[in-house]
Amino acid sequence: MAPVQETFTEALEFTSEFTPRAFPNLTKHLDPAWVEEALLATGTATLRKRRLPAEQTVWLLLGMALLRDLPITAVARQLDVALPAADGSRTVASSALTQARVRLGPDPMEWLFLRSSEEWAHRSADSDRWRGLALYGVDGTTLRTADSPENREHFGSQDSGRHEGGRDERQNGYPLLRLVVVMALRSHLLASAAFGPYATDERTYAASLWETVPDDSLVLMDRHYLSANVLVPLMTRGNERHWLTRAKSTTKFRLIRRLGPGDELVEFEVSRKARRKDPSLPTHFDARAIKYQRKGYKPQLLLTSLIDAQRYPANELRALYHERWEIELGFGELKTDMLERLETIRSKTPTAVEQEMWGLLIAYNLIRLEMQRIAAEFEVAPTRISFVASLRHCVEQWHFATMASPGTLPGRLATATDRMRTFVLPLRRKERVFPREVKIKMSNYGRKLPKSSSGNRVK
Repeated sequence: MAPVQETFTEALEFTSEFTPRAFPNLTKHLDPAWVEEALLATGTATLRKRRLPAEQTVWLLLGMALLRDLPITAVARQLDVALPAADGSRTVASSALTQARVRLGPDPMEWLFLRSSEEWAHRSADSDRWRGLALYGVDGTTLRTADSPENREHFGSQDSGRHEGGRDERQNGYPLLRLVVVMALRSHLLASAAFGPYATDERTYAASLWETVPDDSLVLMDRHYLSANVLVPLMTRGNERHWLTRAKSTTKFRLIRRLGPGDELVEFEVSRKARRKDPSLPTHFDARAIKYQRKGYKPQLLLTSLIDAQRYPANELRALYHERWEIELGFGELKTDMLERLETIRSKTPTAVEQEMWGLLIAYNLIRLEMQRIAAEFEVAPTRISFVASLRHCVEQWHFATMASPGTLPGRLATATDRMRTFVLPLRRKERVFPREVKIKMSNYGRKLPKSSSGNRVK
């Protein structure tokens, strides 16, 4: 074997060529041409010679997402992303990393996420359909950002109040970012995402994502999305785009006819208020109401636009709705496992937060794409592969690829497939119940309030 220069990209390329089946090389999924197109399309390609060119900065952001236990300077050293200086040194100053991120901006990372997710998630959903429909889920969550004045001003936070006199706003806790995603439910690959200030309703973010939902699909969502201005555009601005959700306790509709036991065709009236906001909404729309009850739980009512009872049996829809929980598990993987329970984006300005978020979402999809490959190799569903084990393995290999010499690779890679067998999880126990309870209550300490411009604590 010829010696290999131990840079991050070159080491991974070498190991991938050595044994593509055994080594989970994340970079092989991310077409280098996409990175180049992202930089050209957003006008951020590096024209002058720099030690940290734009394409290397992209890898730095992906490294930040995966190597959460390291500061950014250590990530750069670990991945060896900087080109050598005149004296051969690859050490790069923290200020140089900041300047490189500013030059890159968030747009190339957004472009790269949209391009890759369109390819990966839709292909995955297309390969595992239910009665001819690709399955997606939509939902929202929140993440904390670094507590800087810029982030607090832009993103806002959960708790807010005012001083006496109503002049200065008081905000507790960390600034919060609201994130909404469309996910291919059976692989957890993200098809699209939107995020921004916490105060914006997640349904507003979701509305901007409907154009990414393909025809011949079914979107599972929670009852928060049960609104005409959300559901009707999803149905009408495409071909065979459907939805499935639960009813609220206050949901009202008119019975048209019974389709079967606990299965009814119903009509919803669109309020005048909703039609004033969106004149394109109809006065009424039809849906299907399906009753069901699991042992030990209260009766529930499902609502769906799939009104053909022969083509889409009620019993299958009752079972199918529980796949909506896959998106909640995906949020857990993103926040608890990748962010290591910190749930905090470390960048201190809104632009840098946006850039870091796109890097995090790309990295999540890269892990999930590799899990899908492993699942296919062992002939199991992607949801049977352990995310934690896959994440740890990929991070371990990233560390190893930048430090190991070629002579140590064969022995390391020979056991890779055997170790991956341990990633396969047992079948889920369908009757297992997890009550929404905690063993340890939160701390009784008082809240730490932010400082005012004068440096005093806001009271």
